Amino acid sequence: MPTFSLVPHPDYPPLTVRAVEVEVLGGSDDVQLTYVVRAADKVVFPARARPSRADELWRTTCFELFLGFDDEERYVEFNFSPSTRWAAYAFDGYREGMAPLGRDVAPHIERSPSGVGVDCDLGGLPHGELRMGLSAVIEEEGGVRSFWALAHPPGAPDFHHPACFAARLPAPACP
Repeated sequence: MPTFSLVPHPDYPPLTVRAVEVEVLGGSDDVQLTYVVRAADKVVFPARARPSRADELWRTTCFELFLGFDDEERYVEFNFSPSTRWAAYAFDGYREGMAPLGRDVAPHIERSPSGVGVDCDLGGLPHGELRMGLSAVIEEEGGVRSFWALAHPPGAPDFHHPACFAARLPAPACP
């Protein structure tokens, strides 16, 4: 069960948050993610809502998973809000051809005082090892937002940039 440490974008430092870590279990058929925010006492967590699909979750505290397909420009993006709302999109290329990604099973999002746990069925995606980007937008009191990722490209925060796909999600285990 690998744990990944995210780093804040240097131009958007956090107010009090000291670390964001993501534990990843599973593979490219079903993945369980646990996002932990260290020193989260000033983090703004959106109010709980009925689990449903919603857009623009990144405007406040939100956790994200990007998966890219080897030798292809296309990728998918999942957004998980502590409110239990979620989003899933498919892209044909870098920020191009965005469309809602069909989901037969909605992700299960569980909120705790330090972050969120997510169980996400990835059925329908190509099987095999995938390029992975893990990221988070953390809003703290006073509207301070920090942007966390495995790696950041030069310039403004951009979780869609290929440099952010800095890990691998393994293929599902054979029975």
